[in-house]
Amino acid sequence: MVSKTDGKTPGLSREEKEDVDKNQPPRAAVLHETIRLQGDKELERSVAALWWSALAAGLTMGLSLMAMGLFNANLPAGDTSKVIASLGYSAGFLAVILARQQLFTENTITAVLPVMSKPTLNNFGRLLRLWGVVLVGNLSGTLLVAYVMLHLPIFDAKTDVAFLDIGRKVMENNVSQMFSKGIVSGWMIATMVWMIPSMESAKMWIIILITYLMALGDFTHIVVGSAEVSYLVFAGQLPWKDFWLTFAGPTLAGNIIGGSFIFTLISHAQIRSESGKHAEGNAEDKKDQKTSGE
Repeated sequence: MVSKTDGKTPGLSREEKEDVDKNQPPRAAVLHETIRLQGDKELERSVAALWWSALAAGLTMGLSLMAMGLFNANLPAGDTSKVIASLGYSAGFLAVILARQQLFTENTITAVLPVMSKPTLNNFGRLLRLWGVVLVGNLSGTLLVAYVMLHLPIFDAKTDVAFLDIGRKVMENNVSQMFSKGIVSGWMIATMVWMIPSMESAKMWIIILITYLMALGDFTHIVVGSAEVSYLVFAGQLPWKDFWLTFAGPTLAGNIIGGSFIFTLISHAQIRSESGKHAEGNAEDKKDQKTSGE
């Protein structure tokens, strides 16, 4: 005689089955809904709240430039030094994300999902309002911190040279490289944002891993890069035209495309397909129940 298990693993107690359920990773749809709800809350925030949070984030991102410059100034020249100094790049991201400040590239996925789920003119307007306020706030903060780091007697001459070298390294890229590397950077930040809700306990390590790889790959990021490149401008070694046309414009476009139009669109399409299958499955279950009831 064959016993029916109804697809369940035999021999497990109720407590053990509950443990199995608890240890299952969340479905992609759960992550999608978690991030969508976070984005919806961000879209509802006032302009003033967004502005001050974004300005604080821009100032805080100066920690990345500061940490990398201090590492470079105190390490011997060579490839090994870059491997170590790239860890400094994570400093600003850690502080901004853990402090829940507004970072533009996070919002290329968080604030976009509500719009993709409900693409109304009102939602598009709310998205553009958030993007505009947060971007201006972030850039204002990074430009301010770069100006202060250059003109106040805070760092020695060796560290000042290290800051300039970091900016020069960014400007070695041409427009197409800024754009292409910006796409990768935007995609990596979106991946980080997607991963965090499923592994909240490992949040710090996820941030460090992703941003460290960004630094090693010299991928361009509109917020960190604006601190690095504006330092050159304030030092009189780069015109503002090159800041906006060679660095900021292409990098910003790349970050948006990598975060919103590649990662977020694909992730949203995956969820819609999965939701469709679940809806079909639920319909079949109801049909079977109705049939068995008859």
